[in-house]
Amino acid sequence: MFADTATKLLRRVFLPSTFVASVAALSAQSVPPTTLYTEFQQQPPAVVLDSIRGETEAIMGRMGIGLEWRSLAAARGNEVSAQLAVIHFQGRCDASGLTPQRVQPGALGWTHESDGVILPFGAVDCDGIRTFLQVDLLAVPVADRERVFGRAVGRVLAHELYHILTRSSHHSPEGVGKAAYAVRDLLAGRFVFDAAESAELRSDQVHVAAAEPSR
Repeated sequence: MFADTATKLLRRVFLPSTFVASVAALSAQSVPPTTLYTEFQQQPPAVVLDSIRGETEAIMGRMGIGLEWRSLAAARGNEVSAQLAVIHFQGRCDASGLTPQRVQPGALGWTHESDGVILPFGAVDCDGIRTFLQVDLLAVPVADRERVFGRAVGRVLAHELYHILTRSSHHSPEGVGKAAYAVRDLLAGRFVFDAAESAELRSDQVHVAAAEPSR
């Protein structure tokens, strides 16, 4: 049971994490960027899209993970990537139509699995995020509302990228990778991974760098 200001970030994964590593900080230049293919059910306003990208890059960049954004619709099928993720954004990714009603939408994002293996496919529920935050978004100045909403969407996206890149269903009690978010987590000025998740992500990047062929 979660309080009114928290919701689960459920996903279709069943394999418990058995890999928790601790490594030194990794230089972003030594690892190729993750190719992130995105598909929006409805194209968001430019302010929202820029905010989603900016927040996701800020969170993942602290882990030494660069992102190369591509439209799934423009993919030709012959691209080569060291690691990739495909994310579908469901619903309307904007901050319009808010009502002063607290709503528990359920899962805000999820990843997919097959035969116990986490796949590089996930989804973010923009409608769910908006309804979850709408009471508090109404208190945000109109000029800032879409930027703040986009930042919240970026945090949910970073959560799903954590599962995809580490191939783990592990959750920590705090930070971007925790299982349930409060409204304050999505609206706070800063939100980051905790130490254990940071180590796990950096360890994954070490393996990617080691596997990348030299040119």
